[in-house]
Formats: sequence, C-alpha cells, structure tokens
Amino acid sequence: MNALAAIISRSRTTLLLLFMILLAGSMARIAIPVEGDPEIDVPFFVITTVHEGISPEDAERLLIMPLEIELRQVDGVEEINSFASENAGTVMVEFDADFDLDQALLDTREAVNRAKVEFPTDAEEPIVQEQSTSDFPILQINLVGDVPERMLYNIALDLRDAIEAQPGILSADMSGQREELMEAIIDPTVLETYQLSTDQIINSIVRNNRLIPAGSLDNGEGRFSVKVPSIIEDPRDVLSIPIKTAQDTVITIGDVAEVRRTFKDRTGYARVDGRNTISLQIVKRANFNILDAIANAKKVAEEFRPRLPAQVKLMYSQDQGPYAESQVVELEGNIATALGLVMVVVVAAMGIRSGIIVGLGIPSSFLFSLIFLYLLGYSFNFMVMFGMLLGLGMLIDGAIVVTEYADRKMTEGYNSHRAYIMAAQRMFWPVTASIATTLAAFLPLMFWPGVSGKFMRFLPVTVFTVLSGSLLYALIFGPVIGSIFGKAGSQSERAKHKLEVLENGHPRTLFWQGRKPV
Repeated sequence: MNALAAIISRSRTTLLLLFMILLAGSMARIAIPVEGDPEIDVPFFVITTVHEGISPEDAERLLIMPLEIELRQVDGVEEINSFASENAGTVMVEFDADFDLDQALLDTREAVNRAKVEFPTDAEEPIVQEQSTSDFPILQINLVGDVPERMLYNIALDLRDAIEAQPGILSADMSGQREELMEAIIDPTVLETYQLSTDQIINSIVRNNRLIPAGSLDNGEGRFSVKVPSIIEDPRDVLSIPIKTAQDTVITIGDVAEVRRTFKDRTGYARVDGRNTISLQIVKRANFNILDAIANAKKVAEEFRPRLPAQVKLMYSQDQGPYAESQVVELEGNIATALGLVMVVVVAAMGIRSGIIVGLGIPSSFLFSLIFLYLLGYSFNFMVMFGMLLGLGMLIDGAIVVTEYADRKMTEGYNSHRAYIMAAQRMFWPVTASIATTLAAFLPLMFWPGVSGKFMRFLPVTVFTVLSGSLLYALIFGPVIGSIFGKAGSQSERAKHKLEVLENGHPRTLFWQGRKPV
C-alpha cells in the first residue's frame, strides 16, 4: 500500500506515463488494420492434382488413394475429404485447430512428395493450397467492351500487373479469360507427301522447347554460364523447327502446318450485367488494412480508366470496403453513444469535476487495450469493438468507487492529495477483487478450442485488456488526477459533519466544517 502512496505522490512521473500510454494507444489505433470480420488461421489444406483426360474412377485410384495413404500418417490430421472429377483429383485435409500451421504445411508437402511417385508419369505437379479467411476477394474489377478478345485480355494483363505492385495487394486473379496458346493446323495431305506422322511433329516441338545448359566458360578474368536458348517465344520459332532431313533438304513445321496465336476453347464464363467480362478478383495481404488495400487497387484502376478504349468500360463489384467501413462506423457510433449516456449518468450522480475524473478512464482504458491488441497482431474488427462496448459499462466501476470514497474523505476535511491516497489504499482489494471476478468469467473463453474458439477469442482478449487498463486507471492514474484537480463533491457551504466523542465520560457531538470545529 505504501507503493500506491509513493506512486500517487510522484504525480509528474505518473502523468507522463499516462501520456505515453495515450500516445502509444493513439498510434496503435492508426496502425492497426481495419477489417469487417476477424482474420483467423484456418487449419485446412487443399491438394489438387491435374491429369488431362483422366476419368473420375481412375483419378480416385491413381491420384487420390496414394495421397490418402500418405496423409493418414501425418500427425495432427483430424479429417480427410477427397473428391474425384474428370481431369483432376482433390484432397482436403483438416488439422487440429491448435496445431502449428507452419509445421502442418511442411508435413503435408512432404506427404505429397512421397505420394506423387505413385502418380502417372504425365500427371501434373500437385498443388498444395493453404486456406485462409483473407483469401477471399475484397474487390472485383470488371472489364466489359465490344472489342477483340485479345485487346481486352492485354488490358486486363496490364491492369493486373499494376495492381499487384501496390502495397497490401496479394494477388489480382483473372477470371473469364481464355488461356493463350499457339495453334498448329496440320494439312494431312502434306504429311502423306512427306511421309510424316503427327507424333514426329509433337516430339520435335517438345524437344526444341526447352532450355539446355551448356556448362560454363572461364577466361581467367571471370566465369560465366553458357546456355543454348531453345524456348519457343513467338510463332516464327515454331515455324523454323526441323522435323525431318532428306539429303540437303530440311522439312520444318512451317512446311506442313499453319501456326497462329489463339486461345483455348472456353470452359467457363464471367458475366456482369448480362455481358461477358474479364474480371480481376483482388485479394489483400494478411494483416493489412482492408480499406487501404481497396483504395490502392481503385487508385490504379482510375489511373487506367482514361487510357481505355471508348468501347471498354471499367466497373466495380463485390466491394467489401463499404461493408467494413459501415460496420466499423456503426459500432464506433454505438460506443460513442454509450459513452455519452454513461457520462450523463456519472456527472448527474457525482458532479462535473468527479464525473470528468471518472470519465477519463474510458478513453484511457480503450487506448491501453489497443496497445496490446496491436502487439498481438489483432485487427480492428467488429468482435474487438463489441468487446469494447461490452466492457464500457464495467470499466468505470472501480474509478467510481475510488473517487466517491475520496470525495467523502475530502468532505471530512482531508485535502485532495491525502483523500485520494486513502481511497486508493482502502479500495485496492475491493476494486481488484471486483474486476478479477469479471475477468475470471471471461478467462475460459480465451481457451475455447477449435476454429470457432479462434473466432471468439477476440472478445475475451479485448475485455481482458480493457478491464486491466481500467484497474490501472482506478488505482493509479485516477487518484493522481484527482489529487491535483479533485474537490469535495456537492454540498452546501453550511454543510457540517458530526463526530461523537466522549468528554468526561459523557457523549458530546462536535460539528465540523473544513478542519475547524464549530
């Protein structure tokens, strides 16, 4: 208890510490990312293996079963779900929510590497994708226009590259486009004339479309690698590929086929307002402000708009910015309204001076909480604000008790400094026990297992930090402020307090006003 008296007596140092907490909390509020929904780590991994032309039955037998056998041996796996389809096999792996996701990803990749030796030789490399709540698009940018498909496709590519270079943007995934390729149209009669087969043409293209390392050269002054460039980059490279030689004659692809740039056959469509479109689905990086990410993407799109052809229109859809902003603004408005109502009640009950001393505990506790939320890597989402709203009515209880006791002591004749020291010492354990019982009720929620527990954990952590800040304010910062600006509460100038004493064995009532008996 002597420590409390020493801290309250050193008012300048304590107020400097309070100022630093308020400043750090304000900086944390500016830096903390704003989101509509909490971002949590989801312990799910999706493994996709593509094999062109394979049937669902064969995909189950040749692609999925080897994966399932290896994944069952991985520690922490809770459930495995598999889906076989034409041209691909998909396996979904769910881990325990408390398992280390980095280790889970590493173990999953190792299991996939062991299983892929059993795959057919012409199967593509398996793709392991980690699922996250931040993988969902926050904005969709649509390009619509009656222009050649290649023009719209090139515009979308340029726009995608510019958006992905912006801070906070993880990817801009294209949809509604067709994959570009070079098509070779072979004349069967010419093949018969040259006595060639389609396999010879395909093998010639495959053998000539690769990078061939040729070692390195050392000329005494330096060492550099040598390579034989054989990568196909444009149709002219394909046309010059040799297929067959006969004496001094070389037969090339250009002699037997017509090569042109085109697109794959369409397998899906993206439409907006009933018209075909190429859309960019913007995905933000984890722990980045959703409003800033959307603003960065729209800034690039608006810079592109004047350079678009007159027939091309740029439109936005699935914009999550207004939803997140309105949710944050509405909850902040609710907090401000509740704060106003609480202050009205406190001021009406305790007076303006004592009410202000108590009311300062609300922003102090909130900013104290934001410091720890920022250090924990949390975002400013609706669960955090709901926790602040929930703790708003509880966080000033301790300050009210301490201030009211100090006010009573001042009316008994003690000065403000001594009155607030006595109040902090006398009410230390009652206030601490009151807040501790509330924290004890929320403590089990912090250990709620599973994905739902990770989602709900934001609420008890917020309440815990807010009430911890209120305890600090009620016992230290509030008494320091009260010792400087405190004054006896509402009483008339003639108000007196009586004290019964024994004088010569007979009770006598002494009336006190200030420190002088009347």
